[in-house]
Amino acid sequence: MTRTIPLRYRDRMTDEQAAVYAILDEALVCHVSYILDGEPRILPTLHARVGDNLLLHGSSGSRLGLLAREYADGLPVCVAVTLIDGIVLARSAFNHSVNFRSVVVHGKARLVTDRERQQQALDAFINQLVPDRASHSRRANPQELAKTAVLELPLAEAAAKVRQDKSDFDDPEDLDLPHWAGTIPLHVTAGEPKPAPELLGAPVPDHVTGWTPTR
Repeated sequence: MTRTIPLRYRDRMTDEQAAVYAILDEALVCHVSYILDGEPRILPTLHARVGDNLLLHGSSGSRLGLLAREYADGLPVCVAVTLIDGIVLARSAFNHSVNFRSVVVHGKARLVTDRERQQQALDAFINQLVPDRASHSRRANPQELAKTAVLELPLAEAAAKVRQDKSDFDDPEDLDLPHWAGTIPLHVTAGEPKPAPELLGAPVPDHVTGWTPTR
């Protein structure tokens, strides 16, 4: 798709489904952009991929949730996720960079109105945060579902862009400069779970202690 083809560093871009889906599945937060009253808006929110669709979490009373109701054929949006894997330090200021994996999705997001599909979407959002967490939580009641907006966006127009670690980030004429160059790897790690005050002393369940992020 034309909209997903970058103007720069096209060699870093891929629309391979496996690559796109892997990044979406690893990311915890996405950013949704849309147009409201002729002006661009952007919103950070939770997401989850179910099959070939991206589910977006929102409030039924939010600008995004209210606006989505006005578009029977889907609200035009652009969604982006970014994972930062390292900070790249070069000998020149210009060549400093970051190693990253990102995905951009274009399309029309439809509001999910079926209650059972809403429930399934909420399960997916929770499991995106911690695998199998939905089966260890109370499901949303009708009042909570009424307060929730779920948008479904087909992944038909999606592409990934990746900058991986490499050694040629300095210009040849800068290699003799007396400045350190290299990469600082970055990783997301899970700390020790902190129980709610009323659960102090209670054992932490396996699905929480055994969670190791792949980020």
